[in-house]
Amino acid sequence: MDFNLPPELEAYLAELDAFIEAEIKPLQAQDDNERFFDHRREWARTDWDRDGLPRHEWEALLAEARRRADEAGHYRYAWPKEMGGKGGSNLDMAVIREHLAAKGLGLFNDLQNEHSIVGNNPFILMFKEFATNAQYERDSEALLSGRMRTIFGLTEPNHGSDATFMETRAVRQDRDGQPGWLINGEKMWSTGMHVATHCMVFARTSGEDGDALGITCFIVPADTPGVKVEEYLWTFNMPTDHPRVSFTNVWVPEDSYWGQIDRGLGIGQSFVHQNRIRQAASSLGAAVFCIEESVKYARARKPFGKALSENQAIQWPLVELSTQAEMLRLLIRKTAWQMDRMEHKQIEKEISDKVSMCNYWANRLVCEAADRAMQVHGGIGYSRHKPFEHIYRHHRRYRITEGSEEIQMRKVAAYLFGYLGPRKKAFADAEAGGGEYTQPIPARHG
Repeated sequence: MDFNLPPELEAYLAELDAFIEAEIKPLQAQDDNERFFDHRREWARTDWDRDGLPRHEWEALLAEARRRADEAGHYRYAWPKEMGGKGGSNLDMAVIREHLAAKGLGLFNDLQNEHSIVGNNPFILMFKEFATNAQYERDSEALLSGRMRTIFGLTEPNHGSDATFMETRAVRQDRDGQPGWLINGEKMWSTGMHVATHCMVFARTSGEDGDALGITCFIVPADTPGVKVEEYLWTFNMPTDHPRVSFTNVWVPEDSYWGQIDRGLGIGQSFVHQNRIRQAASSLGAAVFCIEESVKYARARKPFGKALSENQAIQWPLVELSTQAEMLRLLIRKTAWQMDRMEHKQIEKEISDKVSMCNYWANRLVCEAADRAMQVHGGIGYSRHKPFEHIYRHHRRYRITEGSEEIQMRKVAAYLFGYLGPRKKAFADAEAGGGEYTQPIPARHG
């Protein structure tokens, strides 16, 4: 078994580093753009008088960085080749995301709003896997060119992890002789609504509460009458672009959906796996940054005439974190490698538990590493003159979003005890035969 990175991937990391030095760092240095990354970052990014939304200057800077990355051939690296990308694998993206996050804060990769010179756009793969030929013909050009920007409307004020109990409803209704759908409901945490052109609105179209079937994913133009931003929710890490959006008697034509009627929940489930593994890699990278900065500081700081690093009280917590980072890296890369070796829709059935393991543990680890970095650095670590508080506040949300860690642990438990996944049949057969489950854990694609 070879754990070395492919030479072409190592070469690409070097290429990215060179691009950052030549294009992105000079852009960050000009016009006092450092204000978006130094101790002024939260103030500089946030328009406090405009509902706490991102300042136009901040978003314009991010857009320029993405434009340069796209022009250099980096931004669409993970997109399928037939959709204008380079077909970058899940393993590639896991390595790249960790590599960039381990550099700390910078214009090359700012995870507060998922900005990166190597874009993470799971909508592209989701659209490729689930859109019908007619839907692809209708929407692909706008989506790929960036003219179509969508929010992901699954969570509701009264329903988050229990998505199958959503209250948003869509019923068939004709208007002026044209068949269509009437949508009513509310969605929470509709990230990016202030710049979105469309809303992905998951709504129940048949069935009962709790049924996985009967949910449809509608594509609703954001300027449709009845679509309203009710409030922007201020968060632990500002600025915010996470509103509560209401849909009141919103009518859309019959074909305003992706995938199939009543089978939209599979789109939502598909969305999370690529996001979770890449986000886990980013959390790992940020944790490594916190650990390494703490090590360097402990070697340089000399209270009472000797290096802080000579104290076991400083050494051992960082040893624990470093050990966890090493083990987590192996699991993330193995899981990403497995994802690359199966059909997209099989991931949910075979290794969804491993994706959840990576994600919930990485999100815990980075919070612990940021907290430890503050402690090692003392007062300056608690200040905004170091990036640790920003890293903590940002990554703390991922223990809730993308599926809370409790929900992800429940997924792991379901696979472990054979209620879902590859062990389900073996447990069921053993119980039906009156015996005990004694089969070894199935090998999963290597």
